[in-house]
Parts: sequence; C-alpha cells; structure tokens
Amino acid sequence: MPRSATLDAAKLDAIAKTEQRNRNRRVVGERRSKVEEKLAGGERRAAAAPRRKVERRRMIDPTTCERDYSGDEVEFMKAMDDYKRKSGRMFPTWSEVLEVVRSLGYTKPSHREPLVGETVLASN
Repeated sequence: MPRSATLDAAKLDAIAKTEQRNRNRRVVGERRSKVEEKLAGGERRAAAAPRRKVERRRMIDPTTCERDYSGDEVEFMKAMDDYKRKSGRMFPTWSEVLEVVRSLGYTKPSHREPLVGETVLASN
C-alpha cells in the first residue's frame, strides 16, 4: 500500500470517528433530569409572580431630617456642598473637610472647652 493511501485512510478514519461522535451527541437528548426541570419551571413561575413588598428599616440621612439648623450649621453644609461640586468629589477626605472649615474662618483655640458629655478630670 502506498504511503499516501495510508495517510488518506487515516484521515478518512479520523473524519468518520468525528462524524460518529457528533451523531451520538445529537441522539443523547435532553441531559436535564426531571427534578431539574421541575426546579427550573418553579423558578420561572416565581419570577413571573409579582414581588412582595418587604418592610425594611429605612436609613435616615441626618442632613435631611426635619429640624432647625443653626446659622453655623447651614453655612458649613453649604460650604461642603460647594466644595463637593467644585472639586467633583462626593466623599471628601477629613483633610479636605478641615480645609473647608478653615476657609470659613474657624481656628483652633489655645484652650479647648470640653465637649458635650465629656468628663473633665481635675488635675492635681
């Protein structure tokens, strides 16, 4: 048998095996089991049903709560809003907040007063 005939026979054999494998794949049919089909159907039905409203706690933004702000608070909130718009940063760093506070004219006093609820220890 000539060498070219052997190569042609090998190629034909490989092609025949590939075609046989492809035919067998088509014959197998659906691979899902009955249980999987029922689950898939149930998921489709659940998705089609209207969603129930679930009561959740709503987050309350302290800047939108209804209360009277002092003039200093309103001035600070406006200054922060202006800074955010000009810089394009919706979440400024604390350094940037301090920069805005200083731009409003606030400085650190030489003697610090205690904060509300802060206990002061007497020095000996």
